[in-house]
Amino acid sequence: MWWGVTAALLANVLYSSGFVLEKKALAALPEVDFRRPARLLRLVLGSPLWIGGSLALAAGFGAQLAVYRTLPIAAAQGIFVSGLVLLVLLSARLLGEETTGRERYALGAILLALLMVVLSLREGSDTVSRSAPYPLILTVCVPSLAMGVWLYGAAERRARHRHRMPTTGVEYGVAVGLLYGVSSLAIKGVSGYLTAGGPGSALVGALRSPYPYLLLFTGGFGLVMSQAALQRCRASLIVPVCTTVTCLFTAVLGTLSFGEALPHEPLRLALRLAGTALAVTVLLTMPKHDTAPPRPPVRAKELTEP
Repeated sequence: MWWGVTAALLANVLYSSGFVLEKKALAALPEVDFRRPARLLRLVLGSPLWIGGSLALAAGFGAQLAVYRTLPIAAAQGIFVSGLVLLVLLSARLLGEETTGRERYALGAILLALLMVVLSLREGSDTVSRSAPYPLILTVCVPSLAMGVWLYGAAERRARHRHRMPTTGVEYGVAVGLLYGVSSLAIKGVSGYLTAGGPGSALVGALRSPYPYLLLFTGGFGLVMSQAALQRCRASLIVPVCTTVTCLFTAVLGTLSFGEALPHEPLRLALRLAGTALAVTVLLTMPKHDTAPPRPPVRAKELTEP
C-alpha cells in the first residue's frame, strides 16, 4: 500500500511540473488552434521546454500504473487531488498567476473533500480489482468521450464571440477532464494485465482489450485540446478543474465498473459520498469568467480635444 501512496505523490509532482512547464512554453509560442493539429504539433515539438513538460506528464502516467496496482481507485483519486496545492504554488511562483479569493476558497473546499474521501478509506478492507467487463467500460467511456469533444467545441464557439467576457477555462477543464477520466480508466485496465503471466502474455491480453485504443484516442485528442486551452487560460484554474473532473469521474464510475465496493460502515460511506458531493458542488459554483481588465482612465486633456 505504501508503494502506491509514494507512486501517487510522485505522480502529483510530475503532473504539476509538466503542466506548468507546458504552460510556460506555450506562452512564448504563437497562438495555437485545436482545429489545426498539425500546426500545433509542429510548434510545440520545436520547444525544448514543452518537450520537458510532456516527458514529465508521460512519467506521471507511468507512475499511475504502479498506483492502480496497489491502491483502490477511490483512494488513488483522493491522493491525486492533493496535487492541486502544488500546482497552484508552482503556477504562482513560475508563471506569476494569481488566484482570486473565491478560487482559493474553492481549492480549500476541494482539499476538504479530499480529506473526507481519505478518511473513508481503511487499509485491508478496500479491495483492488484487476478487471472489468468490456461492454460496461465502453458504455461508460464512449458517451463520455463524445461529451468531452462536444463541450470543448461549444466552448470554442462561444470564446470566438468578440464581446464575450474572457473565460477562466472552467468549460475547457471539464471537457479535457472527461477525456483524461476515460484515460485513467484505461490505465487502470492496463495495470490489471501487468500482474498476469509474463510480459508477452500481458501484452497480448492488453492488445485484445479496448484499453490501449482508448489511451490512443484520449492521448491524441487530449494533447491537442489541452494545449490550446492551456495557452488561453490560467493553469492555476484550468488544471484544478480538469483534475477534479478526472478524479470524480474515475472514482465514481471506475469504482462501479471495476466492482470495488463502497464502504459498508455508515460513517465511512457518508464521508466518501459527502466528499464527492462537495467536490462536485465546488466545481459547479466556480466562476466561469475572468474579470475584464479595467479601462485606463481618460485624462481631462483628452476629453477637450476634438
